[in-house]
Amino acid sequence: MTESEVQIDADRPRRRVKRHTLDSRVVRGLTLLPSALLLFQCTKNPLNGDMNGTVVDAGRGTTSIGAAGVLAAPAGTPTSSLPMSGSAGGSGNPAVSTAMRPFRAGSGAGAPSMAASGTGAAGRTAAPVAGMGFAGTSAATAGGGAPTMGGPAMPSSGCGKTGTPPSGNQTIDVDGVQRAYIVKVPSNYEANTPYRLVFAWHGLGGTAMQIASNYYGLVTRSANSALFIAGQGQPGTGQQNGLATWTIANDSDVVFTRKMLEWAKANYCIDVRRVFSIGMSAGGMMSNIVGCELGDSFRAMVAMSGGGPKGYATKPCTGQLAVWISHGNKDDNVPFSYGKASRDYWAKANHCGTETVPVMPGTCLEYQGCDAGFPVQFCEFDGGHMVPSFAGEAAWNFFLRF
Repeated sequence: MTESEVQIDADRPRRRVKRHTLDSRVVRGLTLLPSALLLFQCTKNPLNGDMNGTVVDAGRGTTSIGAAGVLAAPAGTPTSSLPMSGSAGGSGNPAVSTAMRPFRAGSGAGAPSMAASGTGAAGRTAAPVAGMGFAGTSAATAGGGAPTMGGPAMPSSGCGKTGTPPSGNQTIDVDGVQRAYIVKVPSNYEANTPYRLVFAWHGLGGTAMQIASNYYGLVTRSANSALFIAGQGQPGTGQQNGLATWTIANDSDVVFTRKMLEWAKANYCIDVRRVFSIGMSAGGMMSNIVGCELGDSFRAMVAMSGGGPKGYATKPCTGQLAVWISHGNKDDNVPFSYGKASRDYWAKANHCGTETVPVMPGTCLEYQGCDAGFPVQFCEFDGGHMVPSFAGEAAWNFFLRF
């Protein structure tokens, strides 16, 4: 396979929108279009970027796209706009603060005030602040390195257990099928320290091994404060035949996720209040599904250039979680409208208002008036089907808030 690059107009100025009116339209019926084309693109270099499968340079605006393929489209979508999903990513890891440490049982880090202190008079918005926790509020430097909305850690049954499984490949039975996944355990793992747990999902045609190289850039940033799991999708059928994907035909991948979660809680010391999900493209769709159907078990999710949960989740949503979404406004693989539909769904679910406040890094906006502890951020960027260069930093900062 040959290397392919997508050139993005780097000279076009980015738009910073300070106010949005929520789009009430939601993606409804979904189907596959028979005339869709399959697209495969590979890079010649090893997958060593933050986002596993692509190298994004925000300055030049170019990206090498990893494995890609067909994602389900809403009924009536023109063939020319049929989304193609795949692995994508950014490059570079900033220095990680040594203050980022896992929460310890009994640490007692309470939830701070939910007031958005950066908001002034009506119609005014606060200037973006690097590293801000709540909108307009500087991040705390004590404890976990950022304000926490979840209270003290809640240790899982695996806390104190010895002989825990090492980092590497694992399998688990899901309705008679052996499903594979990869686990990354902190190098200085302590059996009595409740760790964050992050699930990361690959794109259509991708692999868990690609994701496990650095879990979308979060491993370096976590500084041994989290465990990571990368699940492996199953071969699709029809137009997705042979491509590893996440199913929308039944609930098997949600069952797979639930079993991996229970396995992790039983074998490691997990903070059950701080379980997270992240994915790109079809992996972003999977993150939306997990956030919907397992919202009572996950605290926050990140979805990049994906879609859903409406039209993808097979069961009603449960619980509630915080949401971070990014999508390129020039995405011709997974249309930008998919990202907006996800934004609108979660903003409504979390009872957010229409006012927004810019947050950094990147081009993100946080909706105001959301239910306490359940913010929604939407990051529109000037680009195509890729993970923006700020995603790794922004996603980890978002997870640190909880």
